[in-house]
Amino acid sequence: MSVATGLTAEATFIKRSVIHTIRTPDALIMATVFPIIMMFLFTYVFGGAFDAGGNYVQYVVPGIILLCAGFGAASVAVDVAHDMTTGIIDRFRTMPIRASAVITGHIVTSLIRNLVATSIVIGVAIAVGFRPNAGPLAWLAAFGLITLYILAITTLFAAIGLAASSPEAASGYGFIVMFVPYISSAFVPVATMPAWLQWIAQHQPLTPIIETIRGLLRGTPIGDNGWIALLWCLGILALASIWTAVVFRAKSGRR
Repeated sequence: MSVATGLTAEATFIKRSVIHTIRTPDALIMATVFPIIMMFLFTYVFGGAFDAGGNYVQYVVPGIILLCAGFGAASVAVDVAHDMTTGIIDRFRTMPIRASAVITGHIVTSLIRNLVATSIVIGVAIAVGFRPNAGPLAWLAAFGLITLYILAITTLFAAIGLAASSPEAASGYGFIVMFVPYISSAFVPVATMPAWLQWIAQHQPLTPIIETIRGLLRGTPIGDNGWIALLWCLGILALASIWTAVVFRAKSGRR
């Protein structure tokens, strides 16, 4: 029997991951529910302290969108670590398929799942008062950047899952990464932070990404943030892809 060629192996493992998501939709539910809870918390509980006029929701939604993407992608680290520690990869290697396609299946399915969750979060945001001023092209650009970010962060979490010694360790490492949005302009302007923290917030990946999405959706200038955000997403994706390939080859042998 010849080794599966083209995208046959990838399609098979994407289907496997989609079926797993349908049968156990916990990841999709949590990726949607947690950001919505955070949106309600920041809008109705803390929003008055940030903006007494009730317009804080216009500021915070882009950050919630990125939080949604990161929270949903984190489950990939656990799923990949589970496959690596249960011996199923060794079983796949005995079959006429590329065992590495299982990682692609996890990444693509997570991308689809998180785009669905993000769309739901945006819908809820509009229901609670978010009023974007974006035209069709701005919406398309924002959606493209969000998709690229989700792909980059999902690939990063897949690499973490490969490198981790167990699903529990993968969950812990992923939890650390999820704190990054809080040290950015997601919830408060960088200028309101202590001077020493402003430099960190201004030069980390999520601030330009959030500012670009915020500018596109609100119809305000994005300046250089657009190019910087694009470079950050592409850089994270490239490094995470290399890390994933190297670790997978070292741990299981890649075909």
